[in-house]
Amino acid sequence: MKIFEKQKSNYDLKDNNLFKKLRHGIGKAISDFGLIKNGDRIAVAVSGGKDSYTMLLLLQELRRRAPVSFELIAVNINSGYLGYRADIIEDFFCKNGFSYKMVLSQHYDIIKEKRRPGSSYCSICSRLKRGALYETAQALGCNKLALGHHQDDFIETLLLNQFFVGSLKSMSASMLADNGVVTVIRPLVYLAEEDIASFSEEVGLPVVCCCCPACGTADMQRKRMKKLLNELQVDIPHIKSSLLKALSNVHPRHLLDPTLYRNSAILSEVLPESKVKI
Repeated sequence: MKIFEKQKSNYDLKDNNLFKKLRHGIGKAISDFGLIKNGDRIAVAVSGGKDSYTMLLLLQELRRRAPVSFELIAVNINSGYLGYRADIIEDFFCKNGFSYKMVLSQHYDIIKEKRRPGSSYCSICSRLKRGALYETAQALGCNKLALGHHQDDFIETLLLNQFFVGSLKSMSASMLADNGVVTVIRPLVYLAEEDIASFSEEVGLPVVCCCCPACGTADMQRKRMKKLLNELQVDIPHIKSSLLKALSNVHPRHLLDPTLYRNSAILSEVLPESKVKI
């Protein structure tokens, strides 16, 4: 696979205060969760949305400043939706000096054939795209894949799983992918969507619509969670930071999953009591 590269960035962000705030947040996430190590080769998933563009610019800036050496390769998966402006995304890569790989897939044809009537476009599309990202990252020799999920995504996923699935889970900042080779990292975990949106508008990022037939109407449950959080935030200004903190402040013995107790009992037999956190 050929990788194209140019060297000069088209953005001068050194005096942009909002960019500095976002850079601090991504730097803290990388430090807290050990997301990037010396020698990493990172595929950065870029869809053409505000989140992935911002993530790419932030990682580029951190690469210049970091005490460790790592590589970035921007990866775009074109699902084949009519009207999707992959050319705008490629132009962004070229003008800002990114190594990149454009992947044209037949996902839309597969979705039209396999999607059950009334089922979500988003679920099958995301599975196909994630598989393509894993495959491309591995083919490019990347050991990590960066995805642009931000603070609000983590919180909304937590609520969606509680309200509609009956499960206490969200997303991980770092986890080994299903292929057992690539590690998925989410460095925007501490960044608020509203800050990313403000930054995108301020600098004029060339946001591209996915052009999915369900664009604008898909994932209504997530939109309900977003609306609920915005309403609650009026009376509880810190609700999002509190919910995000809850994901890293878990007390298993105050939950009802019996496997937690069985696992704790097993651990207590092989570890000193001080090592068992329940």
